[in-house]
Amino acid sequence: MIRVQFFARYREVLGLAEDSLAWEPDLATVGDLREHLVQRGGIWTETLGERGLMCARNEELCGLAEPLRDGDEVAFFPTVTGG
Repeated sequence: MIRVQFFARYREVLGLAEDSLAWEPDLATVGDLREHLVQRGGIWTETLGERGLMCARNEELCGLAEPLRDGDEVAFFPTVTGG
């Protein structure tokens, strides 16, 4: 099982703080998971398909090439900017 969390604007837009998916071999990376969620269409494509998305695996920032394993927790959140 992969636990997926959504933070900040993503949580608001999707109306969902977290989701869980059965781990499958084709979910080999965080990028594969993102693409799987984007394929849901609509707001999922608009939100998680945007450039600049940040992600973490097991509470550590990572890139989309980060390997996934059964039992992992993945978080997606928009880039944070400040001034």
